Amino acid sequence: MTTKMDFFIGPCVLESEALAMQVAESITKDFEGYQDLINLSFKGSFDKANRSSIDSYRGPGIDEGLKILEKIKKEFNIPTITDFHLPEQAELVASVVDTLQIPAFLCRQTDMIVAGATACKKYNGRLKIKKGQFLAPSDTKNIVDKAASIISKDQILLTERGTSFGYNNLIVDMSSFQTMKSFGVKAIHDATHCVQMPGGLGKSTGGKREQIFTLAKAAAAAGADGFFIEAHPDPENALSDATSQLPLTKIKELVEIILKIREAVNE
Repeated sequence: MTTKMDFFIGPCVLESEALAMQVAESITKDFEGYQDLINLSFKGSFDKANRSSIDSYRGPGIDEGLKILEKIKKEFNIPTITDFHLPEQAELVASVVDTLQIPAFLCRQTDMIVAGATACKKYNGRLKIKKGQFLAPSDTKNIVDKAASIISKDQILLTERGTSFGYNNLIVDMSSFQTMKSFGVKAIHDATHCVQMPGGLGKSTGGKREQIFTLAKAAAAAGADGFFIEAHPDPENALSDATSQLPLTKIKELVEIILKIREAVNE
């Protein structure tokens, strides 16, 4: 029997409660009847702490953001995921969301990993850690070892979001999924951040949205256990990652393609 795939879908940042609710309603409707195939979670950031410009929108903040995520979880009966940026945020975030995410640039910070794992142990959550753009897949074993000293490997997910390749460019090493899975944890493909061009627009990050489907299909064939996909009803006017979020209307199509590839690979 094939293991269900994890899908973390939602806007880059929680721009407003209304937009978050719109996205949550859309994806829950899209995937009614898919419970045997996927584990669906709503994602949204309460703070984007690494924006390119000091003037860029960062989000509603932790208090308002967690209220929105809690409302979505209750109203749509869907698990939630968000990132945290400081060790002292971990317990509060874990008391509301089901999966805590450590951003890529913080993936080696022992205090972040320990705090996140400790909070997940207390609230029976999961810890999702993005592999830094500067890190070899094999080096994530040290990350797993840190987290696994506190929680079960079943609660740990590693994420491939591309590796820096010169300036303003990222490359996804498709062999990384098997490498990271060899450490006994799930490996997730970040389908939208991996097409970014960091700092490519000067005061904001560029992106190659047209490559999302291609790389996601390759990742599915390469053995990714799940997908992290940022989606927005109007990506071009999104307050964050406007060049790399996927239109909300394209989400179901992409997920169905991924599931077909997964089925073919596992035959």
